[in-house]
Amino acid sequence: MDNNNTKKQNIYISEEERTLDWIDIQAAFKRTFGNEIYTSWLQKISLVKEYNDYLILSVPTRFFRDWIVSRYLDKILEQVKVFKLSLNRIEFKIIDDNKNNSDLILKTDEINKVTTIKDSILNYNRLNPNLNFESFVQGKSNDIALSYSKKICEHISRYNPLYICGGVGLGKTHLLNAIGLELQSENNVMFISAERFMYHFIKSIKKNDMVNFKDFFRKSSIFIIDDIQFIRGKESLQEEFFHTFNSLIDKNSQIIISSDRAPMKLDRVQERIKSRLAGGLVVDIDIPDLELKVKIIKKKIIEMQSQFKENINLSEDVINYIANESKTNIRELIGILNRVIAFSRVHNKDLTINDCKNILKDVFSQMKVITVDKIQNVVSNYFNIPLSDMLSQRRSRPLARPRQLAMYLAKKMTTRSLPEIGRRFANRDHTTVIHAVKTITRLSEQDDEMKKNINQIKSLLQE
Repeated sequence: MDNNNTKKQNIYISEEERTLDWIDIQAAFKRTFGNEIYTSWLQKISLVKEYNDYLILSVPTRFFRDWIVSRYLDKILEQVKVFKLSLNRIEFKIIDDNKNNSDLILKTDEINKVTTIKDSILNYNRLNPNLNFESFVQGKSNDIALSYSKKICEHISRYNPLYICGGVGLGKTHLLNAIGLELQSENNVMFISAERFMYHFIKSIKKNDMVNFKDFFRKSSIFIIDDIQFIRGKESLQEEFFHTFNSLIDKNSQIIISSDRAPMKLDRVQERIKSRLAGGLVVDIDIPDLELKVKIIKKKIIEMQSQFKENINLSEDVINYIANESKTNIRELIGILNRVIAFSRVHNKDLTINDCKNILKDVFSQMKVITVDKIQNVVSNYFNIPLSDMLSQRRSRPLARPRQLAMYLAKKMTTRSLPEIGRRFANRDHTTVIHAVKTITRLSEQDDEMKKNINQIKSLLQE
């Protein structure tokens, strides 16, 4: 037992023997990250203990820890290794310096802070008068969501919360905006994105002003929050949202929420939140069918003719071609239409299907959806190895290199974050993904064979 204690004492570096100067490291953080990030986040980090191969640092809250780990940890480790090469990891300890200041008193001169929050939100996310029910094009893929959105406006709190889910660019924000417009004349409507909600939450924590934050967001009679999936993995934000949600329900306020997935498919979200989100009415918006896409194109043409006071001639064949070839969402469909109309204007000609094929050949090739799963399957097939072996913990070169290449392509060709990619590769750490990306990037610059492999796999993914 004495021997074990001796070993532990040798690992820990005492206060007097400490080799790191935290002031110098903080100065390096400021130079590397810039003044804004440093002041907002990194300035609050303190050195707790130093060991031979890792550090224990303190942060004020769990939210700070989660935010720093997900966005800045790799660069922080890179910076401290400059000062001490043997360091290979960092752990965070939550130390709240304001434990004795939890009973906040709202002073008279602080009342204006509510106005600051209000003005900031309104300036950022004001309701768009063009996104109303009249401009929403109804079809089989969205008629249920539209129907219940209108019912909410007739009978507040009958379906509470109303949860609208669906992919990107399918009209969720349009419906939320339309509900807000319909109800704003007789109700206190709050319409905000989850990302903006988080911004004000952080700002209030930093200003020690959570009383005003809670008061402002919990007084609305209609609370509309867009893209709730943004709270995934953010524990402190989830805690605040949970209490805000309960407070609004208790006072019979109507809550309307949108997300890119159903409540129970929100990973890294507290079970109690998912349960409450699923406890109301959940409706989904599907990818539009051909009929709906044609209706959207024709309505958009009418709007553009009215706006620009000019005639737009697209044949039925061209409209059907655009609608049929667009496989993703309404937002992409409108972008394609704008491109075709712009070409028609510039060249002053009525377009044929062949014209459209030439105009849009690069667009349609880029619009093929590439997922991490697809990358994994294509890479494993390309190298003729079982997918289970590639995702295993085995580190032999025949498996490690394809695995790194798959991680590299997942980072380059999808919008998934480093931690998400790591989880898709048998719960590996995000630092493993970073190492893989760096390794393959270096090899692609030095090794013609690797460059050839990357290009061939990219071509297979685009097929």
